[in-house]
Amino acid sequence: MHLQLITLQGVSVDTDIYELMAPTTAGEIAVFPGHEPLVTLAAPGALAVRYEKTDKDNELDYFAISGGVIEITPESIRILVDEADRGDEITEAEAKSALERAQKLKSEAKNQVELEEATQLIDRSAARLRVAELHHRRRHH
Repeated sequence: MHLQLITLQGVSVDTDIYELMAPTTAGEIAVFPGHEPLVTLAAPGALAVRYEKTDKDNELDYFAISGGVIEITPESIRILVDEADRGDEITEAEAKSALERAQKLKSEAKNQVELEEATQLIDRSAARLRVAELHHRRRHH
C-alpha cells in the first residue's frame, strides 16, 4: 500500500507501507492494504506507520499532524495536512514548553478568536509532545 503525506511545504512521505494508524475526527483508525475507499477528516494527533508486516510495535515511525484530510483507496493513502513533524525532529522538552505556553495563552484569552487560536495551538503542541514521547520510548526499547 502506498502512503503519501503532503504538507504545505510539499511531499513529506512518499513510500510503501503495511499499516497506518491515524487520528480522525471520528476516532483512531487503522488502515491495511485492501481497505475500503474512504475520505475522512484527520484530527490533530499522532500518525503511526508500520512499514513491513513483520515490524514490531517499537519499530513504528510517528508523525505529529495538525489535522487535515485523509483519502484512502485499497492501494493507497493520501494525507493532506498543514504540517507534519517526524518524531525524531521533535524535542520533548521544547514540545512540553510549547504546550505550557499554549495553555497559558488559553487561560489569558480575551475573546473567542484568541480562545480558538490558543485551543488550536494546544492541540498542535499536545500532538507534538505525544509523538516526541512515543519516539523517545521507541528508541529506548
